[in-house]
Order: sequence, then structure tokens, then C-alpha cells
Amino acid sequence: MPANLTQQYKKAEEEYRRASSPEEELACLQKMLQEIPKHKGTDHLQAELKAKISKVKKEMAAEKSSSKKTKGLRIPRQGAGVVVIIGGPNAGKSQLTASLTSAPREIAPYPFTTTVPAPAMMPWEDVMVQLIDTPPITADFMDPTLYGLIRAADLALLMVDLENDDGVEQCQAVLDRLSQTKTRLAAESYLDEADVGLSYTKTFLAPNKIDAPDARERLNLLHELLPMRFTEFVISAQHGTNLENLRNAIYESLDVVRVYSKLPSAKEPDRERPFTIKRGGTLLEMAGMVHKDFLEKLKFARVWGAAVHDGTQVKGDYVLHDKDVVELHM
Repeated sequence: MPANLTQQYKKAEEEYRRASSPEEELACLQKMLQEIPKHKGTDHLQAELKAKISKVKKEMAAEKSSSKKTKGLRIPRQGAGVVVIIGGPNAGKSQLTASLTSAPREIAPYPFTTTVPAPAMMPWEDVMVQLIDTPPITADFMDPTLYGLIRAADLALLMVDLENDDGVEQCQAVLDRLSQTKTRLAAESYLDEADVGLSYTKTFLAPNKIDAPDARERLNLLHELLPMRFTEFVISAQHGTNLENLRNAIYESLDVVRVYSKLPSAKEPDRERPFTIKRGGTLLEMAGMVHKDFLEKLKFARVWGAAVHDGTQVKGDYVLHDKDVVELHM
């Protein structure tokens, strides 16, 4: 019997994928259990949700009662979306972060320069995208904080070192290590409905250092040994090769629209700090981003944009378009 999962369930499921703390996981799981259709076709999924809720509660209780309380790394989401950069040793993650963001990073021609995940902001036109540089993943070790970062990210960039004969093998080690967990890479992001907790994050493959000697031969070997399943951008993070195409693809992959707010008393909108919302999002969602009071008190809004006449009055279910100007009224 098909599950026939509702849109409310799928929204809670997506929020669960992005959860970055046990408290957020628990809230999302409870919402999923509340929204799941109750019939024979979902009996197994309901049981798995209840088991997952029980497990998270036990983990939270154990952490609370522990005499050695330690909190995992928390990197607040910022900008239009979050992109986590992963790869083996010396793949060029820090160099790519520095080249795309202009943020100062320690860059050296030896592995393990980055020891903890570090965020930076990448500009794209008038918005910013959060990039997270991470420690290398090897066959023997993966920083435990990376599982949550990868799962919660909108996109993962898997980098491959084309300067090193071991680069392809190191890339395979990353994939193998993640395949043993419930945090995995895929062409698109989704949660496995048959296995609660199994999460796939949309991934771009970024073979790096294409300007290095014999890099083309190593790239061909990569294609032979690792059948292509990700969108690929062959780059040189140090010399800028194909970085603008990658930058544009990163933003486009987020599938968001920009919305500019305007005060009723102002002649012009604030175009320096647009709100970003998933394509298909509504006016009410954007209003909640401005201030929680608008969720309860919003009467209407006036919108200027390509899909409406200037100053058209709309309600909360209006679907926003890129570069809409919104004037909220309570």
C-alpha cells in the first residue's frame, strides 16, 4: 500500500534533514509522526519514527546527565544557502574557499592545514552564500561534526586532487566512508522514506588543480574508476579556472528567489539586503523572516514585480518571484 505522504509531512522531513541539533531533530521527528497518514501502508514508517524519537530522547538525556558535557560544533546558517566543501587531504578546499570568498584562510602545500570546519561568505550578485571549509576525510578518520554539516547543507562540493597520483583513491575513500553512515552524497538531496535517518545531500564533483602536470590523465582515470553520478566542474582553485561557472552553479543549485522589502513610508526598497526564499515560497513565509509578528498580524502586502502590476495588493498565499519588491501591511 502506498504511503501517500502529505506536503506537511514532506516539509517536516526536509526540516529534519537540515536539523543541526538533537533538539531540532526531535521537534522535526515529532512533527513527522504527527503528520504521517495513519494507515496500514505507513505502519513500518510510523514504528521507525517512534524508535528514532526514543533514541534521540535517550541521547539528549545522556548528554544532559553526563558529567563531561560537551557540545558539538554549531555553525549558524547564514545567507542564501549553505555549501559544505569536502575531500581528501590536500584537495584544495581551503584554496577554493579563499578564492570564492576572499576570506583569509591558512593555505599550505601539505595536508591537514584545516583542523576544524570554518565558515566564510561567498558573494553572488547582491546575495551571499555560506561556504564551510572542512578537515580532510580519509579512510581512517572523519571529523564527527561533518556528518551533521553535510546532512544540513544545501549542497556538498566533493573535491579531488588532480596533482596527486593518490587523488582518485582519496576521493573513493571519502565516498566509501560516507557509504557506511546514514549521511551520503547524491545527485539530488532527499531522505530515504524506507529508512528513517538515511539522508542524501546534493553534490557537485570538483576535480581540482587541472593545471598540474598529468592532471588530464588523472581526470580520465577518475572518470574510469568512479562512474559519473554528480554534476562536475573541473577547476583550478589557485588560478581561477572555471571558478565563475562554479560560483554561478552553486547559487543556481540553491533554487531561491530574492525579495526586497519596502517600508510603506519609503519611496525605494532596500536593495542592499534582499531576503532569499526557496522558489515557490509564499509572501507569508517571507513575512515571517522579517518579523514573527507579521505571521499573525499581516493584513496584506503590495508587490512590485514582473508577475504583477506595480503596487498590486496580495494576500499571504501569493507566490514570490525573483526580485519582487514587497511592502508589508499589518
